[in-house]
Amino acid sequence: MIDTDEIVVFSRDGDVGLVELDGVMEAFTEAVEAGCRSILLSSRLRHFCAGADLDALASGELAKLDLIGFLRSVEDLPIPTVAAIHGAALGGGFELALACDLIIAAESAQIGLVETTLGLFPLMGGVPRAVAHAGLARAKELVLLGRRHTPATLERWGLINQVVPDEALRDASRSLARQLAAGPTVAYRAVKRLANHTAAHGVFAGDELTAEVAGPVWDSDDLATGLAAFFARGVADGVFSGS
Repeated sequence: MIDTDEIVVFSRDGDVGLVELDGVMEAFTEAVEAGCRSILLSSRLRHFCAGADLDALASGELAKLDLIGFLRSVEDLPIPTVAAIHGAALGGGFELALACDLIIAAESAQIGLVETTLGLFPLMGGVPRAVAHAGLARAKELVLLGRRHTPATLERWGLINQVVPDEALRDASRSLARQLAAGPTVAYRAVKRLANHTAAHGVFAGDELTAEVAGPVWDSDDLATGLAAFFARGVADGVFSGS
């Protein structure tokens, strides 16, 4: 566990790795190396993440960073990731959330890619990912106008998965992450790789990759457990180990 005085806090809740932001975006690797089977990304501050440090932006320091590489490393984590948004998720904060597999948001949150209001554009891959999630027209609306949107609007556009009352966010997000942590981790890894590859390269490329990613799933203990439970009881109630 990272000390709570640090700006990024990693802790565990069973098999869920909790990565809580206090200003920057790290600690995912630690969660994976600790054996967690899902990651819940949230913030202890007033906002999820209000975007880039404007001083770093003005000084040119951000231009030196491999922001796209960072975002891809989040997307390619081998376990499911959930972003829980409250307060503001703007600019790079929302781009980070878009790199997670699922997004759940408090109904009062304000979310947007607002970089054009500063004369900039999203630098962490927000534009292509908005297109992939919401389609060309909505992505252009999101980025060109640089507005803050309600979670209900972005759920309708396909950019986030679930909206909950503010007071329910913590429990709902942890429940979702725990469900994923209890699932078939090897199959989830295959789903993530196949979905990301298809989004980047198209349906045909995804079809071509399917047999390759299926190999470890066929050999997994989780598949054997799931099939044994179904054959024994007629219901899919196997308890997965993640292997």
